[in-house]
Amino acid sequence: MLKSILVLFASIYCLQSSAQSKDPEQKEMNATARKGVSGSFIQLSDGITHYEMAGSPKQGVVVLVHGFSVPYFIWNGFFETLVSQGFQVIRYDEFGRGYSDRLKKNYTSAVYTLQLKDLLKGLKINTAVNIIGVSFGGIVSTNFTLAYPQLVKKVILIDPASERNNNKGTVQELEKWMGLNSDKRAESQLEDFKYPNKFPNWIADYKVQMQYKGTRMALASTRFHYDSLTYLERYKNLNSLKKPVLLIWGTEDRTVPLKYSDSIKAILNVRFLEVKDAGHLPYLEKPEIVNKEVVQFLRQ
Repeated sequence: MLKSILVLFASIYCLQSSAQSKDPEQKEMNATARKGVSGSFIQLSDGITHYEMAGSPKQGVVVLVHGFSVPYFIWNGFFETLVSQGFQVIRYDEFGRGYSDRLKKNYTSAVYTLQLKDLLKGLKINTAVNIIGVSFGGIVSTNFTLAYPQLVKKVILIDPASERNNNKGTVQELEKWMGLNSDKRAESQLEDFKYPNKFPNWIADYKVQMQYKGTRMALASTRFHYDSLTYLERYKNLNSLKKPVLLIWGTEDRTVPLKYSDSIKAILNVRFLEVKDAGHLPYLEKPEIVNKEVVQFLRQ
């Protein structure tokens, strides 16, 4: 009997050791991890946030809000373009992503809203900003605008998250999210593009954040705790504020298909740009089309 118990414990130990060796989350997000990283860091209410700010506020301030899991490198190129067009531009890593802190709390919509509110306050931004959100960043931007309408001038939604209630998860889904599938998760990000071969470093750049403890938990927690209202209810509420909204969508989007734009347009008064031959990130695949439209919209 004792021998059987010892064998059982030995088997469990081996499985745990094997899982640990395969688990990419072996590092802590701290000063050492951030050493030599481009951008800046600021201490906010819930933790340290990684951000970059450049340009002059003469044409206005633009805040870029990334999607569900790709950190602020998702704005590479677009960030620099807006700066060159005379805007002061801010991009940042949401908590649990990139080089921002991993939090030991539920990732609710309130967490994301407070992070952006604190960031603007910490950077001494005293004017209403233009906010641009891509994918999940679209609902983060919407919720921030609903919470602080006086702080937002215009809203741009790029292939935004749509028709989903994040609180509908199951135990099986949670186990899937927490599974050791970081490589597959990174590789799946290429599905956001129609022409993934044009972005050869995307997977490697994405994998960097997966080394740090708490990253997968942040994604899983966001999936299950973000918001109690459906996304469409949030967009409907945004419509009541009567702010100028530009909606941009790639026709070849497989992540949030173009058909979902109809449900948003039905409840939210928008200026709509349909970008042909582009996937989930049309500003990267068709910058010559999207950049022109965005700059014109912001300057009007």
